[in-house]
Amino acid sequence: MADRPHHVVIIGSGFGGLFAAKALKKTPVKVTLVSDTSLHLFQPLLYQVATGILSTGEIAPATREILRHNHNTRTVLGRVTDIDLDGRTVRAEADDAVFTTTYDSLIVAAGAGQSYFGNDHFAAYAPGMKSLDDALELRGRIFGAFERAEIETDPQRVAAWLTFVVVGAGPTGVEMAGQIAELAHRALRDDFRSIDPRAARVILMDAAPQVLPPFSEHLGGSAQSTLEGLGVEVLLNAMVVDMDDDGLAYRDQSAAVHRIQARTKVWAAGVAASPLARHLAEQCGADVDRAGRISVQADLTLPGHPEVFVVGDMMSLDFLPGVAQVAMQGGQHAAATIKARVAGKPAPGEFAYDDKGSMAVISRNKAVAKVGELELTGYTAWVAWLFVHLIYLVGFKNRFTTLVSWFVTFVGRGRPQRSVTYQQIYGRRALEHVAGHDPRMAGRPAGRD
Repeated sequence: MADRPHHVVIIGSGFGGLFAAKALKKTPVKVTLVSDTSLHLFQPLLYQVATGILSTGEIAPATREILRHNHNTRTVLGRVTDIDLDGRTVRAEADDAVFTTTYDSLIVAAGAGQSYFGNDHFAAYAPGMKSLDDALELRGRIFGAFERAEIETDPQRVAAWLTFVVVGAGPTGVEMAGQIAELAHRALRDDFRSIDPRAARVILMDAAPQVLPPFSEHLGGSAQSTLEGLGVEVLLNAMVVDMDDDGLAYRDQSAAVHRIQARTKVWAAGVAASPLARHLAEQCGADVDRAGRISVQADLTLPGHPEVFVVGDMMSLDFLPGVAQVAMQGGQHAAATIKARVAGKPAPGEFAYDDKGSMAVISRNKAVAKVGELELTGYTAWVAWLFVHLIYLVGFKNRFTTLVSWFVTFVGRGRPQRSVTYQQIYGRRALEHVAGHDPRMAGRPAGRD
């Protein structure tokens, strides 16, 4: 039909997908957003959910609520299982329901999941930080470790429960280690009778020779000094080689293997793009890198398929980092190209990333930041971090409640979100067990959109 509106299908409700949908709000197109989750996750603040600072609702509003005024947009809950580039169709599943749609333009922003570098069995012992489920499980494990230590009588078992290891010294690992240290040394210090939470060991380890490898040596050194001032033990050039319920083993620079007894482990060491990236690459002949990201052309489209855009953590282009700003700007660029094509105007052409800087908070009043050539540390960087993250939260209500929670945590020493359940701690293992017996749950993707 000649009057049929141009149909744009967006896969993923993360930064790339959401910003693309919002940019198409007033465009005369039909938009269908397909996601395997009903929410938009502000992933940079997941560690604050895990350490009791923020609630899930503050960083994960419902996608439908965000897009309720986008009258040209329909939101569909389902896991995409197939994309047919030649047929221009997308297939998604939700339990026993199947949804199939055609498209004129496709924006794939299905994100990335945790990578254990070929040691997927580590996931049972060290959850990652890619979803709300991960954060809630970690909250249960972290706060539960103090509870278990309180009732133990064997000093060695107490020590194991009070040892926390964070694997990966990038921004997520640094932020998590800093907050666990603050939790032990400040927030919980008066709450127990048989143990002293301040005796907890917090260990941050990485196979790299520097804390915060993406940052300069100066900022990495500053972050390490701050962490060590908080009591965090930093182990560099340390590669994890084995892991179980009771602890982990790592190999140092001299190839010697050491063992750490630790009941609580956090994995923040790597990412793997959604399997949809490889699925697309097999059809269009594009390359896939070690992280599973698909190589895209300069305008973010696939070779031979100018109607298909890949943005965010799934794409590989000019060594761009897997950060929120790349996804946001990529989604907006794809939307701008579609708008121009529909209007019969020249497309914007190549994607030009505007690097707004990098930041990592370490603890209360302490952070590092790099904006252009300017490098900031300490309180100034921390205030900048608070401002930037508050601005990018979706919705006034979320910004206000987050500000209140930060006030309680950073001005006082409370943790307003300390409630945990057994379901949070053991739910993932139960689901994995069910998946092994239910074919409908088999092969669920590693990527989270």
